[in-house]
Amino acid sequence: MAVAARGSRGGGSGLGGFSLRSFFSYRIFVSAMFSLLFIATLSVLLTTNPSTPHHDSSLPTTGNAYVHRTFLALKSDPLKTRLDLIYKQASDHVTLVNAYAAYARKLKLEISRQMRMFDDLARNFSDLQMKPTYRASLFESEGAVDEDVLRQFEKEVKDRVKIARLMIAEAKENYDNQLKIQKLKDTIFAVNELLIKAKKNGAFASLISAKSIPKSLHCLAMRLVEERISHPENYRDEDPKPEFEDPSLYHYAIFSDNVIAVSVVVRSVVKNAQEPWKHVFHVVTDRMNLAAMKVWFKMRPVEGGAHVEVKAVEDYTFLNSSYVPVLRQLESAKMQRFYFQNQAENATKDAHNMKFRNPKYLSMLNHLRFYLPEMYPKLHKILFLDDDVVVQKDLTGLWKIDLDGKVNGAVETCFGSFHRYAQYLNFSHPLIRDRFNPKACAWAYGMNIFDLDAWRHEKCTEQYHYWQNLNEERALWKLGTLPPGLITFYSTTKSVDKSWHVLGLGYNPSIGMDEINNAAVIHYNGNMKPWLDIAMNQYKNLWTKYVDNDMEFVQMCNFGL
Repeated sequence: MAVAARGSRGGGSGLGGFSLRSFFSYRIFVSAMFSLLFIATLSVLLTTNPSTPHHDSSLPTTGNAYVHRTFLALKSDPLKTRLDLIYKQASDHVTLVNAYAAYARKLKLEISRQMRMFDDLARNFSDLQMKPTYRASLFESEGAVDEDVLRQFEKEVKDRVKIARLMIAEAKENYDNQLKIQKLKDTIFAVNELLIKAKKNGAFASLISAKSIPKSLHCLAMRLVEERISHPENYRDEDPKPEFEDPSLYHYAIFSDNVIAVSVVVRSVVKNAQEPWKHVFHVVTDRMNLAAMKVWFKMRPVEGGAHVEVKAVEDYTFLNSSYVPVLRQLESAKMQRFYFQNQAENATKDAHNMKFRNPKYLSMLNHLRFYLPEMYPKLHKILFLDDDVVVQKDLTGLWKIDLDGKVNGAVETCFGSFHRYAQYLNFSHPLIRDRFNPKACAWAYGMNIFDLDAWRHEKCTEQYHYWQNLNEERALWKLGTLPPGLITFYSTTKSVDKSWHVLGLGYNPSIGMDEINNAAVIHYNGNMKPWLDIAMNQYKNLWTKYVDNDMEFVQMCNFGL
């Protein structure tokens, strides 16, 4: 039993060993067959010669040709590998050049220089291998590759590749939309930067030309002062006339340091007045121009018996820094740095607000309008006129307007969303936001009829002082006299008909002549003042016709009017 059992186990082991050996024999057989097949294929590739020449007239671009040449190169000559790489590089660049040439044709650019260059370059690549030297030594020779010829061929190929790359880089800028868009954006940005800079410089130059004293105006002032020095006996100060304080007459306030401008205002009022002897002009200037102003009106008395009083700011002794906030602020070192240091640099950095850096906005001549009741305590009404206006009609009708207890009679300038309080005041500040309506309509300075009795009753000067003190840091408004005027007379302004006062002749060339001719007062507000060379020609004659051209000093100073 024991023997039988062992025999049975031994029989099972023999059958399993036979199966394992058969499996391994089969794998060896299959591996050998694949190896023989690979060797046979390799032998065919290495020994078979093509029936056609190795290279035809066009560059090889198929995978079989490239593999064939690679095997040949490995078998025969290492330099052939280098030749194949050079040829492949040339082929790739020919394909790229042809692609851009096809795109150029699609865009109908055949007549362009770039199109012709693409065609010439592609033709040069194709013609390169046709040279007898290269064809015989590199492409048709069965022997070793001549290294010198190969080096020369490589050099010519690289030269053409370099040209192709330059042309393709240039073509990308023309055909690649993303590059074109980015280039356009960069160009727009650069042009916009230049435009902003040019606008700032232009605005600054315009400001300089507008605020500088013309040579002719300086000449006139000097001639008048010279006349005063040469003949002092003719220009002695006279006692004040009783008409200067007579409330029954028509009184005008004109504050300016411009002699010729003041003379035009006075002359235009008188020439259009029905009763000129009832008109009194209160001219206030600075100390430097006081003599010139007095000599002018002494040499050229006003026609029609009108009266002119000429004074300097310094004659009103109550206007000092202890009483006037503007004078006190101007004395501060911080304010002086703001106005008088690095003006050109600051102005070009902030073109929008640079006009407010002009010290004239803190000049007392500009702020005298807030002290009219104290300057003329015996008067009931007074008409304030800027020095850049021309009067075309009799103005006595302004004194007959019922102001309904209001202080200021003025022409409103708002239309739509323009010239509202929000454009002049800082409504982000709580003091402004809580007290005023941002949509309230603004009005214009330049021709204002003031009820001085109502002014005194409403204590408008005290209101002006209160707000001017709060604005020392320029947090409520920038500068100038219109914003504090809008605040001071916020609820005490009466709107008058627009035909009394037409504005914009110093900046707006589109004002209709019918509107101008119907106006009682035209105002050259803006930089293009009529006495400057930059004045607009269509409006200039409306001012020049009131210039006293018979005055000898006007002729001598060559005003060019």
